[in-house]
Amino acid sequence: MEGSWKGILAVLVVLAGLAASGSSYQIIEGPRNATVLEGSEASFNCTISPGWSLIMWALNGRVVLSITPKEPIITDKHFTSVSYEEGGNFISEMIIHNVQLSDAGHIKCSLQNSDRDGSAFLSVQVMGALHIPGGSLIVTEDEPCNVNCCAVGWSPLPDIFWEVGVQASHSSYYSVPEPDDLQGAVSILTLTPQGNGTLTCVANMTGLHTHKSVTVNLTVVQPPLGPTEPAGALGQPGPTRKPRVRHWRFASTPSFHVRGKEGGRWKCCALFQVAQLGEAEQGPGGQDGFSLGAKFHPL
Repeated sequence: MEGSWKGILAVLVVLAGLAASGSSYQIIEGPRNATVLEGSEASFNCTISPGWSLIMWALNGRVVLSITPKEPIITDKHFTSVSYEEGGNFISEMIIHNVQLSDAGHIKCSLQNSDRDGSAFLSVQVMGALHIPGGSLIVTEDEPCNVNCCAVGWSPLPDIFWEVGVQASHSSYYSVPEPDDLQGAVSILTLTPQGNGTLTCVANMTGLHTHKSVTVNLTVVQPPLGPTEPAGALGQPGPTRKPRVRHWRFASTPSFHVRGKEGGRWKCCALFQVAQLGEAEQGPGGQDGFSLGAKFHPL
């Protein structure tokens, strides 16, 4: 009976020693939440008081890295460790290289023989492509036009805005998600240009100080001119006749105007510059005349 009590007492002593040993070290500060771009690095720190024997790092419940007082135990080069001391405490830093979307989730730092741990969450964002369809643009002066900017393969969707480097009487834009693509969006810029310049579409990553942009040149042209044929009345095509001139004396660069009526008033609508005079011809009703070749200059 006495021997039994001695055995029980020995077990209690050992348990008490383990408890005392376990309580002599603890996690002072655990890892913090992080948001990174896909393909970059993510790092997490865990600060521990002296006396520890094993540190374990886990991602989504799976131990990916272990640290002993002598060296780290690395089984996957995707996860490495850096360790240093500060103020008498030990700091373990886990680094995740070439972060992928599959790495997003719960990060935990824990100690052997301890029920305390430190936790954080890793968020991974993807910067996709950004383009303006068609590239450089040619538009008509003072006529409204739309310019699209497409973001493809982004997670989450970016905030898109425009930098308008042209003179315009009006400009505005809005963005909408692509209906058949959860990682796509389009921003539509509406403007009325009055001069040449550049348009820049900028996509900002949410929560990160990084962005992507694309710039195109915009060239403004004058609106098309009116009808190029002589008109009997303005805005209405006139008859196509062979011009004849009678009893005119021409200078070195002879010319004449074709006129039409609008609202009861004569208005000049075109200028013909004579290029060549032909021989004398007999006009309608026996009138004398000259055939000529002329260059047409709309006014």
